[in-house]
Amino acid sequence: MNRPFRSFQPREPKHRRNGKIRAREVRVLDETKQQLGVMSLADALRLAQSKGLDLIETVPNATPPVCRIAEYGKLLYEDAKRSKEAESRGLGNRMKELQLTPGIEAHDFTTKINHAIGFLDAGMKVRVKLRFRGRQRAHKEFGFEAINRFLEGTAGHGQADAPPKMLGDRDLNVVISPLSREKRGKTTAVKATPARASTAKASPESGSP
Repeated sequence: MNRPFRSFQPREPKHRRNGKIRAREVRVLDETKQQLGVMSLADALRLAQSKGLDLIETVPNATPPVCRIAEYGKLLYEDAKRSKEAESRGLGNRMKELQLTPGIEAHDFTTKINHAIGFLDAGMKVRVKLRFRGRQRAHKEFGFEAINRFLEGTAGHGQADAPPKMLGDRDLNVVISPLSREKRGKTTAVKATPARASTAKASPESGSP
């Protein structure tokens, strides 16, 4: 007797890695989460290969995407462990919210990042919301640029639960969860400058529902 044929849909991997990464240039974090800067995908792959590790895309909607050099299995284990820790401590109910604007000043931007790092190191989630007003809605790429830079600035302390996305036509939203204690970077003041007049374009369409 023949068994009925069952169709299974392949499960989408949580992160693109190595040859599956599509960007030509990437911003690279090494295995200790130190920023190595922007480099071509080919150079980043060669660097990861020389260390016997994977190149893993962790913030795909950044411009350019943020990739981390790490062992893929270990990174998945860390993600699962972090989720379990958050659940056991009830961190889902411990969330701070920070508001940004597309034209936020450099000093205010730096202050918000340092506040976020403090919350993340205290084991709290951080919701970052950016509201577009008036004509700003016609240039959402600048809002995505600010959010992506915010994620880069907090990368040593937290990781986005999902890529930034629009809630309606006004609000851009992302939730950052804290890294496990042993994986966090040193708690130091961050100097970050938002690119208010940058010509680099993010991809608001890819983050829209």
